[in-house]
Amino acid sequence: MKNYILDTTILLYDAQAIFSFGKSNVIIPIPVIEAIDHFKRDVSEIGRSARQTSRILDELRQKAPVTSGITLDNGGKLYVRISSGAATHRLPDELRDRNRDNLILAIALDVKEHANGVPTIFVSKDINLRIKADALGLDVQDYESDKVDIEELYSGFCTVNVSPADIRQFRESGSLRLEGELYPNQYVMLQVQNEPKVSAMGRYNAVQKKIVRLYTEGREGMWRISPRNSEQVCAMDALLNDEIQLVTLVGKAGTGKTLLAVAASLFKTVDENIYSRILVSRPTLPMGKDIGFLPGTIEEKLTPWMYPIVDNVELIMRKENRSARHIRGFKELVDMGILVIEPLTYIRGRSIHNQYLILDEAQNLTPHEIKTIITRVGDGTKIVVTGDPYQIDNPYIDSSSNGLTYVVERFKKQEIAAHVTFTKGERSKLSELAANLL
Repeated sequence: MKNYILDTTILLYDAQAIFSFGKSNVIIPIPVIEAIDHFKRDVSEIGRSARQTSRILDELRQKAPVTSGITLDNGGKLYVRISSGAATHRLPDELRDRNRDNLILAIALDVKEHANGVPTIFVSKDINLRIKADALGLDVQDYESDKVDIEELYSGFCTVNVSPADIRQFRESGSLRLEGELYPNQYVMLQVQNEPKVSAMGRYNAVQKKIVRLYTEGREGMWRISPRNSEQVCAMDALLNDEIQLVTLVGKAGTGKTLLAVAASLFKTVDENIYSRILVSRPTLPMGKDIGFLPGTIEEKLTPWMYPIVDNVELIMRKENRSARHIRGFKELVDMGILVIEPLTYIRGRSIHNQYLILDEAQNLTPHEIKTIITRVGDGTKIVVTGDPYQIDNPYIDSSSNGLTYVVERFKKQEIAAHVTFTKGERSKLSELAANLL
């Protein structure tokens, strides 16, 4: 048995964290309850977690007093600890200013002193608070229930050495049975050892247990947007294949994630009429200082956040012969109902059927948020999730605990999902240099 002391960031990240520590004591300092009360009116996902935490604690407190301990279903016990003057005296002079975080640390030190040898661990997603707790002699850890090792993140691609005869067979028949552990819809570069120019690209079909020819082979580009490298070829295959319902695209800025997703959505919706419309959404988290509330309708408020989508649509329209489809640009797509911009706030509770859903900048979502969005997907809908786990603006998550990397790892064994990792920038030479050097 251990004592786990949770700070505010844990419960704002995951309200169910209370039940994640098995047969141990879970201790919530009273300043955390005060902070939760402060956030409960927030309309964001943080506010939702705060309200859910309050409801959970209110239900649990009816079983027993929170100060004497509430037995949880998993065998653990939940306590709410109140600070005392003696607790704050355990802090160094620099931290005795009644700051909420410092009061939490004081209570953690008090719990450790009276633990009678029971290991006591302070759990926080706040990096600076973990540093202060470590400096005070507390055992510290991050909350890692949804952690994914970013360095070991599934790439969606591999290279396999085969014989020249295998390459010939694959080119002639369009398939090749291949032994080895491969994930469904994993992209495979078939290559003759020591002869890198003798190669072929395919996708692993888990049902047939074969490498199959790409869906896009022999096809022209989408709205004159053609792939420029092997990664984009794989992404284009996944984006246009209707059997693949979930596509995740991960890569740095300028690799073409959003452009390919938008081009594919227009092709499947306008040209092939497979989907009724395109639904685009992205988190509204600013980079740098926020400019405050914006006036106007929902569409007008969302316009600044949707400029990346607007830019990509306008680029596609400039490349396309507009007279062929009589569509003049982004605004007309919106006016015709072909393209719909939707804030993430309003997606909860919906059922989204027969649409091409693009979720951009998903690295700023928590695993719970990404679950909420994907569970909205109904029959006939394809969802494309894009982002860069190294460009995160949400203070409560990092490159290993965000919703984007979480969904990549959780879906890599599913036959209806495909993933592509982009490494090569194609926006411009300057953009590629900036991404690598700065």
